[in-house]
Amino acid sequence: MSNGSSAGRRRAAGAARRWGPILLVVLALAGCGTSRPVQVRDYELVSAQTFPFYRIYWVGPEFGGLPLSAVDGLSGYISSVGDSVYYGNCVRSKGIFGGGSCRLPLQVTTVIYHRHSNQALGAQRNIVIRGVPAVVYDGGRSMELYSGHVAIDVFSDTFEHALRASQQLYPVNAPGSNKGELPPPVYCPGPYGPVGLEETRVLANLPRHVCQKTLKENEFQESIKRSGSTSP
Repeated sequence: MSNGSSAGRRRAAGAARRWGPILLVVLALAGCGTSRPVQVRDYELVSAQTFPFYRIYWVGPEFGGLPLSAVDGLSGYISSVGDSVYYGNCVRSKGIFGGGSCRLPLQVTTVIYHRHSNQALGAQRNIVIRGVPAVVYDGGRSMELYSGHVAIDVFSDTFEHALRASQQLYPVNAPGSNKGELPPPVYCPGPYGPVGLEETRVLANLPRHVCQKTLKENEFQESIKRSGSTSP
């Protein structure tokens, strides 16, 4: 029960900074039990492999000896929540709190990135994983990586599992590899807290100098606010 509750808190923390009002949609993807997890059905996997809107990330057909047990694919897609793949004993619901009370050692959710601050994540650390900016939070059990047009959220039960999964990510619906660097983000993430030398270098060298442009935009908006507050 505690593992499910922890997973729910992790998903809620990520949702709180992005989506505001609580959204919970139950889709009854699989049953719970103590027997070995049932592998995802072929037609369900095809739904993820043919997802048309953007790259969905996974770590392959199994993780830590447990098979891929469920995917959202197109039929389970919610644009504000993203699209997920699940590894573990069962998946009972889909939504911000997902997962129910069963052991779920890994969930990977891919969502279109919308500009936000990571302050709501609480204690966190900015790092670089596979050549892209990332943040570690929830005691190390959750990580968010920034790549292309998306954010890749990795929810797990231990830091070791979360890190290993993050290092093995690759697209399920597009060509790609679990080796080497991920595509850099086309946006500037909103890191909160200390940013080290490696993270600073990566941010400074993102395509089209997007972080430098974002900084100038922020400064311009702040100057407008200041001038407006001093107007008669």
